[in-house]
Amino acid sequence: MDYRTEAPEVIRGFLNYHENIVGHSKKTVDEYYLDLRTFFRYMKLIKNKVPPQTALEDISIRDIDLDFIKSVTLSDVYDYLGYMSRDRVRNQNASDPEYGLNSASRARKVSTIRSFYKYLTLKTHQLESNPIQDLDSPKIMKTLPRYLSLNESERLLDSVDGKNRERDYCILTIFLNCGLRISELVGLNLTDVRSDHLRVLGKGGKERVVYINDAVAGAINDYLAVRKNMAPIDSRALFLSSRRDRISKSTVHALVKKHLGAAGLDATKYSAHKLRHTAATLMLHSGVDVRTLQELLGHEHLNTTEIYTHVENEGLREAALLSPLAGHVKPADPSANEDTPAEEAPEPVQVEQSLS
Repeated sequence: MDYRTEAPEVIRGFLNYHENIVGHSKKTVDEYYLDLRTFFRYMKLIKNKVPPQTALEDISIRDIDLDFIKSVTLSDVYDYLGYMSRDRVRNQNASDPEYGLNSASRARKVSTIRSFYKYLTLKTHQLESNPIQDLDSPKIMKTLPRYLSLNESERLLDSVDGKNRERDYCILTIFLNCGLRISELVGLNLTDVRSDHLRVLGKGGKERVVYINDAVAGAINDYLAVRKNMAPIDSRALFLSSRRDRISKSTVHALVKKHLGAAGLDATKYSAHKLRHTAATLMLHSGVDVRTLQELLGHEHLNTTEIYTHVENEGLREAALLSPLAGHVKPADPSANEDTPAEEAPEPVQVEQSLS
C-alpha cells in the first residue's frame, strides 16, 4: 500500500502534510489513509456513486474531489459511525468474524475525519466552511490498566530460563524497569546503549533518553557477552532473533507469554504492553511524580500518563484515613430515653467498588 499512488490529490496533500510537516510516522500516516479510504468508500456507497451491491473493499476513491468532500453532511458521518458500530467486520481475515468496532476504534476514525476537514478549512482554505464542525466523538469507556504486582514481577524475572535466557531476561528487565513500548525495544541498536542510559526512538520519530539502573545495566552486559558470539546478520540491532537478525514484535510477544506462563501467571491477561503499565505503576508506587513519568514513558500529553494515578488506591485510602475529621464520632442523641428499647442494629452497608 502506498498512498502516494493510490490516494486522490486532495487526500494526498493532507497525508503529505502530516508526514512531512507535522512529523508523524509512516505507520500513523498509513492509518490516516486507511481511515479516509474506508470513510469515502462508504460515502460513495450511500450517495449512490457506485452500484448498491458493490463490496466496500472494491470501491475506488481515486475520483474523490472537493465537490464530493463538500457534499458530506453531519448526518452522513453519523450514518457511517452507525455502520462502524454495528456492521463493520473487526478482523477481515478471521474465520468466524465479529462485527462492530469498539468506541475507541470509532473515536480514532472520527479524529482522522475531523483532522482532514480541519486541514481543508483552516490550513489550506480549500473549503470555506467545515460541514462536520459539530461532529462529536464516541464516548470511550475508560478502563484501568492491568499490571503485575511487585511480587509477580519478581516471579516473572526469576522464571526466565532456556537457550535465550540472557536475551529474554534482559528484555523483560528493560520492560519492567524502563517502561518501553515494544516498538521502541525492538528498534534499539547497539549504539543506543550508553553507560547510564538508553537512547530511545519513540512515536513520531521523537528521541528521548531513558536512564537505566544497575539491574538493567547488569542484564544488558550479560546479554552482550552472549551476543558477541552470535555472528549477527543485523550488526546494528541490539536484540537478535534465533536467525541472528533483528528481533520482531511477534517474537517478543511470544517470549513474554512464554515466561508469564512459566511464572504461573495468566498469560491471557498480560502482554508486553502490560509490562509497560507495570513499570509505570510500580514507579508511581515508589514515589516518582507523574510529570517525570510522562517524560520517561514518552507521552505527549500528561492526561495519557495520569491514567496510572488512578491505580494508586493505597494512597487514596491513606488520604481518607488522614482526614482531620476521620475520628469524629456522631454525638449521642440527648433526647434518647434510657427506658426506650434500642433499635435493632442495621446490617452494615456493603460498599460496591467500581471502576469509573
